[in-house]
Amino acid sequence: MPAAAGTVPAKLPFVVWVLAAGTFLMGTTEFVIAGILPDIAPDLGASLSHAGLLITAFAVGMIVGGPTMALATLRLPQRRTLVLALAVFAAGHVVAALTSSFTVVLAARFVTALATGAFWAVGFVIATTAAGPANATRAVSVMMGGLTLANVIGVPAGSLVGHVTGWRGLFWALAALAALTAAAIGRFLPRTEQRTQVSVRDEIRALRQDRLWLALASAVLIMGGVLAFYTYITPLLTDRAGIPDGAVPLVLIAFGAGALGGTAIGGRFGDRRPMTTTIPAAAATALILLALIPLSTTPVAAIALIFLMALAGFTINPVVTALAVRFAGDAPTLAAALTTSAYNTGIAAGSALAGQALASSLGVTGPALVGAVFAGLTLLPLIALAVTAKRGTTRTVAANLPVPAARKTAESTSART
Repeated sequence: MPAAAGTVPAKLPFVVWVLAAGTFLMGTTEFVIAGILPDIAPDLGASLSHAGLLITAFAVGMIVGGPTMALATLRLPQRRTLVLALAVFAAGHVVAALTSSFTVVLAARFVTALATGAFWAVGFVIATTAAGPANATRAVSVMMGGLTLANVIGVPAGSLVGHVTGWRGLFWALAALAALTAAAIGRFLPRTEQRTQVSVRDEIRALRQDRLWLALASAVLIMGGVLAFYTYITPLLTDRAGIPDGAVPLVLIAFGAGALGGTAIGGRFGDRRPMTTTIPAAAATALILLALIPLSTTPVAAIALIFLMALAGFTINPVVTALAVRFAGDAPTLAAALTTSAYNTGIAAGSALAGQALASSLGVTGPALVGAVFAGLTLLPLIALAVTAKRGTTRTVAANLPVPAARKTAESTSART
């Protein structure tokens, strides 16, 4: 039975923490590129703005790979899917480390993203099902906490390793860590014979929820806003704020700390007050990004604003992820994959437009302006969700729970928005 509203949250299952370790590794891979772009670009004969396509390619791979791999592996045992995803992930890094071709590295990033999409799609379903509907947002918060902890520890450490040993050494290390994570998943994830018998047709049919698509639109826009700025954070820090290259990883820690704090805030309040948590956070993100344009000329101001921007922006992520999975009803795997695709659609669009802005007369402040526009637009689907919160009910995704109990949880959530 789901926990009643107002009760002390139950302890999350251990499997949620194991999955968070996997997201830590994959978050490090996805975002560490931002800190080592100046090292990769000349080695592969690419300009800085062109090298930013390595982030875009990963995002596109996640967009395509999430839903595709979710459906392709629908009937495979979950543990096997996760282990295979990590094996492909490791292989992609090995290929990238061995080549001197920018095109091959770009392709390897794309394939690595396909594997990451499969891991996330299955992982979110395992986490939310294991935690139950009353703690679904907390479970998503912990999983995404692995992602944001990657920004606190993994990305700065990876950037440092990349600067010291070269980016190829970093990629070898990531491949080795992926192999170790696969072994840990194989050891600690409970064995299951196969997935719940749900057909591809049932998964697709269950996506007829307007509120699901509003949640996905929110995910696209907020991640586009944050990552439009973050993709090209290094040039702003070094060229405008006057921060030395060697100190950039320390600033990335501030971003990661803000992201971790925001994820925790979203997980703490998102189950009870989803819309009153996300709407102010989106508005704050847009305003802080705008403030970065005139105020990022000194190290102290730049670092403080970057921390606050990450704190506000990442508050939204676990809430809209849990809502999307909940609103999908009978399509949890595909909905989780679509949420991942939504985030990476935002990353791809945001980073691409930010690259154009960086190369324009706006210079290093261009990405912040692009990010502010994206974050401001996030208010539109969030407000629409709040307005429609009391129109009907939506089933909560929870394996083996009777429909009335799940519906009661969703009705309670709608009433509190």
